[in-house]
Amino acid sequence: MSTPQNPQNGDDSVTIENAIELKDVEGLSQGQIVRSRFFRHKGAMVGLAVLILVVLLAFTSVGFGPVPGWWPQGAGSGKVINAGGAPTLSMPTWLGGSGFAIGEHPFGQDENGHDMFYYVMKGTQTSLGVMFIIGTIACVLGVLIGSLSGFFRGRTDGMLMRFTDLVITVPTIVIGAVIGKMAGSLSAAIFGAALGLILWPSLARLVRGEFLSLREREFVDAARVAGASNTRIIFKHILPNAIGVIIVATTLLMSSAILLETALSYLGFGIVAPDISLGQLISQYQSSFATRPWLFWWPGLFIVVIALCINFIGDGLRDAFDPRQKRIPSQKKMDRAAGASRETTVPLQGQGGQAGMAIGGGS
Repeated sequence: MSTPQNPQNGDDSVTIENAIELKDVEGLSQGQIVRSRFFRHKGAMVGLAVLILVVLLAFTSVGFGPVPGWWPQGAGSGKVINAGGAPTLSMPTWLGGSGFAIGEHPFGQDENGHDMFYYVMKGTQTSLGVMFIIGTIACVLGVLIGSLSGFFRGRTDGMLMRFTDLVITVPTIVIGAVIGKMAGSLSAAIFGAALGLILWPSLARLVRGEFLSLREREFVDAARVAGASNTRIIFKHILPNAIGVIIVATTLLMSSAILLETALSYLGFGIVAPDISLGQLISQYQSSFATRPWLFWWPGLFIVVIALCINFIGDGLRDAFDPRQKRIPSQKKMDRAAGASRETTVPLQGQGGQAGMAIGGGS
């Protein structure tokens, strides 16, 4: 008679982790599970909160279009109030400063008395707008071309992918400089739209791979048997199942888009006056890096903050949409689940023993 072997500690841990994970998602829809995972991602929440603060600060402080802002200084009075136009912002005493104070020009002034806070906020508005336009256009083109290529395959796939390969072979910075030289002087919106027309290939190839995999699934065959058209299968059945990959790729694309816009504007191939962008401010004040470093610091800081926030949000979305990602429970939850498992196992064993005695006694 063989004796049942006790499971190893590693198997127990895996079983407990799976039980905790199943308990967390019990009774939730797919959308609720994704939302719950995203909200539990600390990096994504910090990035989202900081990005919202940056957007609110940029669009409410100096105004947008006909809507005025609450910043009273405007573009500057033309009078330099501090020696060299140094920032009037001071840190709290616990950070080594003389006490927290904003002053009239917290980001400092240039040699002409222009307020850098106003210019940085205007540049942030432009860079965010260009990033959003690039992401929207690249997402639409990438999803359209990738879905058609992956779904229909054959000659359609060959033509679309060869065109995609042609666009990929040209260095992005080179073709972006050519397009930026032609469109950058027109307006920031046209410049962003032009860049969106060249940044879609990576997303198209990713969407194509997803469609090639999903089109062979059983629910697509069932939709075909039910008489669904190709358009309905693409937009109602396959695309919703690929939306996670598309959202994650689009966020990361937007992060690289703002860096590309900054690089082109810095090189003089992007946005030009009278429009203001963060890359243009860095290019304009690069000669003042040694004498007035605050003119260089603040635009660069906002570029880094925006790019990092979008990357953190993209990481959170990737972890939320990926079913293979598991959230490791804390040791406290593991111990509580293990105790509950032992409490349910012992009574069952006791009942089994009593049943055995009863059967033995009756024989």
